[in-house]
Amino acid sequence: MIQTHQRRPPHRLIRQVATLLLALSPATMPFATAREGVDVGANSAFSKLVPADGVERSAGQQYAQLLQQAAAQNALGGKDHPQVKRLRAIAQRIIPLAVAWNPRAKDWRWEVNLIGSKQINAFCMPGGKIAFYSGILEQLKLSDDEVAMVMGHEIAHALREHARERMGKSALTQGAARLGGAVASSMLGIDPRLTDGLARGGANLLTLKFSRGDESEADLVGMELAARAGYDPRAGVALWQKMSAASKGAPPQWLSTHPSGQSRIADIEKNLPKVMPLYEQAKKGGHRQISGW
Repeated sequence: MIQTHQRRPPHRLIRQVATLLLALSPATMPFATAREGVDVGANSAFSKLVPADGVERSAGQQYAQLLQQAAAQNALGGKDHPQVKRLRAIAQRIIPLAVAWNPRAKDWRWEVNLIGSKQINAFCMPGGKIAFYSGILEQLKLSDDEVAMVMGHEIAHALREHARERMGKSALTQGAARLGGAVASSMLGIDPRLTDGLARGGANLLTLKFSRGDESEADLVGMELAARAGYDPRAGVALWQKMSAASKGAPPQWLSTHPSGQSRIADIEKNLPKVMPLYEQAKKGGHRQISGW
């Protein structure tokens, strides 16, 4: 049973909630040490409110269901499909770089699949479950460098645990509402049964919306991943120009909460000096390959 503390004085309750929010604020979070590439700091502390393995397990189940539905509609690209081969080849160069951003990535069972749909869409769910819709490749006529920018962006969401962060914030909100803000467990005041429930499937990970801050962060991390894999990060400019043109100035469905095209182009250009040396180094040194699929 969830414990409540109805006798706790209101002012003490307010102090507890304020202390919790302060502990989770960006100003109090540790930042990564100086390094080559972009600087986005540490993963959000909100993600710690939800078990990672539960989120990844739920993502795997939802991803499998999506593939089953696509297969039933003859919309799932086979392993010999030219675009599937292309996507997996690009992923093979990016994925080995993922562990530097998130140690859990080394144990993820990565998958890359193509779904036949006119949607301009792509995603990477927690645990490394990647899918591209054929619409984004065909309608935008993406080059390999542009595909790498999209893939890097989506992989960055998984590595930075943005879905887990959003679920953690939801758990905090629900926990405060249900428990009156009281501390009910050792994990920052959220009953573990509440967070476990969210991780087991309380959120639809295919439709979860990220904040503009999450999207901007994914742009930068994704650009670095692509550059380190030997893909030209300058392709990000052309990519977002194509996105804006395809959507006539308004973001397509998968970008409904993203920053505007002009804003992210400016951000990419601002950070290019940080990643161009990584790209040049990768071009000279070749690329690691991984086995799979």
